[in-house]
Amino acid sequence: MTTPTVMTVPSSRPTAVRLGAAVLAVLVAVLIPGSPAWAHNSLRTATPARDATVPSTPTEVTLEFMQRLDPAFTTIVLTDAAKRKLPTGEPVVTGAKSTVQVTDALPNGTYTVAYRVVSVDGHPVQGSYPFTVADPTSSAAPVANVSASAPPPSAAAAKSGGGPSGGVLVAAVALALLVLVTAGLLWRRAARR
Repeated sequence: MTTPTVMTVPSSRPTAVRLGAAVLAVLVAVLIPGSPAWAHNSLRTATPARDATVPSTPTEVTLEFMQRLDPAFTTIVLTDAAKRKLPTGEPVVTGAKSTVQVTDALPNGTYTVAYRVVSVDGHPVQGSYPFTVADPTSSAAPVANVSASAPPPSAAAAKSGGGPSGGVLVAAVALALLVLVTAGLLWRRAARR
């Protein structure tokens, strides 16, 4: 009596697992080195602070960022509610901190600090924020607020850079889902055999 010869077909499951692991490794290798580039500079603290109400005219405006600044490309502008630029000293940069002196007394009212800085990595960051002077002893007339019909500040001026754009995140998520779906289909196909 002869025994029948059984031919075994090698399973493709290890191949699918290896392929999925390789694709995942490539995905990680591509995305991880890119993450430091997403860590662009952003505003850490400000004096006067965003939306603060201060009891007297500040003598200076100080902005501290997450990373060192390039002094040659640091701008800080102070404007009143009518968007008129107010006199300040030149920005003094020390590491990640920049300061401008406020040269004139500010009457009661709302003011805007606008900044544009360039980090040592070369990435520009800009933004703005308001603060209010409410000196109870001031006899000066308050600066009139801009009317409600005035256009809102541009989104670009209000944006503080500091993370990856929405498009980059969407693309990364879509790529990760594509890899997972492909690996799942390959595994399922291998399991059927």
